[in-house]
Amino acid sequence: MRFVRSLVGMLLLVVGIPALLAGGGLSLVARHASTDGTFSARFEPVRSAGRAVVVQDVDALLRAEAPFTRVGEARLRLTARTADGPAFVGLAPADEVRRWLAPVPHVTVERIALARGPLPVRLTDAGAAPTAGPAGAVPAAPLDAPFWVREGIGAVEWTPGELAGRRLSLVVMRPDGGADLALDLRAEVRSDWFRPVAWGALAGGLLLVVLAVLVLLRPVRPREVVFVVEPDQVPVLAGRLGVSSLSGLGTAPEPERQLVSVGAPERSRAAIGAVPARRPATLADLPPWPPERPEETAEPVPGSPRPAGTD
Repeated sequence: MRFVRSLVGMLLLVVGIPALLAGGGLSLVARHASTDGTFSARFEPVRSAGRAVVVQDVDALLRAEAPFTRVGEARLRLTARTADGPAFVGLAPADEVRRWLAPVPHVTVERIALARGPLPVRLTDAGAAPTAGPAGAVPAAPLDAPFWVREGIGAVEWTPGELAGRRLSLVVMRPDGGADLALDLRAEVRSDWFRPVAWGALAGGLLLVVLAVLVLLRPVRPREVVFVVEPDQVPVLAGRLGVSSLSGLGTAPEPERQLVSVGAPERSRAAIGAVPARRPATLADLPPWPPERPEETAEPVPGSPRPAGTD
């Protein structure tokens, strides 16, 4: 039984401590959210002499850098502005975007790192493909292209979980398709499950740790021993246990009674005379019996005078 309790307590600790740490970390992150549960972040300024800034595979980038945005019904909103006003933001199949932007110079986003403050963005200059057609093949306005899955002027919003597994590209450019971009980007993630999961993991981990402590530190009750013996073996077993009978096992011994004298203490009188210093070895060594009486005198023996005032 003790082994089972120790095993259960250790299992509770193994599950409870990681849950408690995870809940504590998530609760610290949840403190940075707004009142409606939205997390927002700004990006470093993005500048390019080309016509567009492209994320070739949005789902792969989110899976590598921000996997929590792909869980449940989390909503992702991207806001983009240029020096002249709102920018165009659109989602489209990667093959269509690659063919559409092949004739013109543009930059691609390789990585976006999560960090405190503005998020750093790593860009790669793609340039125009040498075998692409003339620049006039690109529509003057991106809204004229027919392949957009999501698009907007100034912002675009979508659910990453719904588009997971599809190879879509994110394109940010001027509404008129002009060159020389200077973008101010901001991302917002709104998730309804983050805060309940954080507090649930914290409370569950704390509860498991408390249960583990109670299981491991609970005192063990003494075990009761039951003897089943034959009647003729009872005296033998009682003798080996050092008791007079087996019925007295487990009961506290009665205190020894003592006689207490009442009243003033009296001098103890010896019932037997003093023992001689040397014990006689034979009958001849015994003193004569009866003892000799002193000789009587005919006249009284004068005594010493008593001082006056003693009576």
